[in-house]
Amino acid sequence: MNQVILYSKPGCHLCEPVKDVILAVQKERGFEFSVRNIGQDPADFEKYQHAIPVVLVNGREIARYKLSRRQLEQALEA
Repeated sequence: MNQVILYSKPGCHLCEPVKDVILAVQKERGFEFSVRNIGQDPADFEKYQHAIPVVLVNGREIARYKLSRRQLEQALEA
């Protein structure tokens, strides 16, 4: 099963639209989805502090800052 991870933090105004895209596609395609708060892991914070939201599909980064439905669907098909 595909796995999608959204790196985010509380109050991130760019993260909500990205999360909405992921949830809409998840309803149709079914995949594991988790949100990782970069504030809870020093390594995540160091890597992504100026880059969120970041989306990974099956461990591969597919988007930063914004995500289109098409981007996510193509990554799930790859």
